Amino acid sequence: MKTRAVLLVTLALAALLVAAAAGCGSGSSSASGKKGSIILATTTSTEDSGILAEFVKEFEAKYPYTVKAVALGSGAALFMGSNGDADLMITHEPKAEQQFVAEGDAASYDKLMYNDFLIVGPVSDPAHIRGMKDGVEAVKAIAAAKSPFVSRGDASGTNAMEMTLWERAGITPAPPWYISAGQGMGETLRIANEKQAYTLTDRASFTVLSKSLDLKPMVEGDPTLLNQYTVTVVNHSKFPGTNYAGALALKKFLESAATKKMISGFGWKQYKVHLFIPD
Repeated sequence: MKTRAVLLVTLALAALLVAAAAGCGSGSSSASGKKGSIILATTTSTEDSGILAEFVKEFEAKYPYTVKAVALGSGAALFMGSNGDADLMITHEPKAEQQFVAEGDAASYDKLMYNDFLIVGPVSDPAHIRGMKDGVEAVKAIAAAKSPFVSRGDASGTNAMEMTLWERAGITPAPPWYISAGQGMGETLRIANEKQAYTLTDRASFTVLSKSLDLKPMVEGDPTLLNQYTVTVVNHSKFPGTNYAGALALKKFLESAATKKMISGFGWKQYKVHLFIPD
């Protein structure tokens, strides 16, 4: 199984390639009156849930900028920022975010919204974890039963939370029952569904994709499984090539009262679930 460090480097290189393909001239102007493009590096869960597209649509309708969003794991998104290849990031990996700030790479770092993580699995529930409220006890049971478990394995915020559970359980998961997908949240859920395996997911992604899955919530309500999203603006003094003005405009939009209202109501009409809660 690859280490998190190797996975982080692999995805970071992928992030750089995606950003290069998108065109990193974030400060350039256009004939349409736009002041340039903003590179937003973010998580696959914001993309899979649909809220990323809503953010971009609403922002571009109100501000003279174009947003180029790159959806990756939080680790890779922060790596882009640490190389000056993103103007700001929406991520959910506290340890990596705090390191980013400690290294002087952030101009600002603020809470944006949150939801929670849950463990989902097949209806047959071979590890007998349905109804548990403790994620650590649940992964112990999964390991003891050697029930299939699909990990994102992509140095994302979800992957970091999952690894924390294994560490707290004192377990080093290994094949063949432990499967590292190296994929985003949506694809990991689809793989878990195909293999009738357990996995850790954010609530928003699972809720939006659940109709296409046979997986069911098994473990939820553990207070340690809080899923906090933050918005970080890259330090323009350290990376002068970034679009600092554009990043500040997008941050202002994300933290506005109107956007908080949108976050609170996002998905409610369709799912009757608060997919995200604004801070």
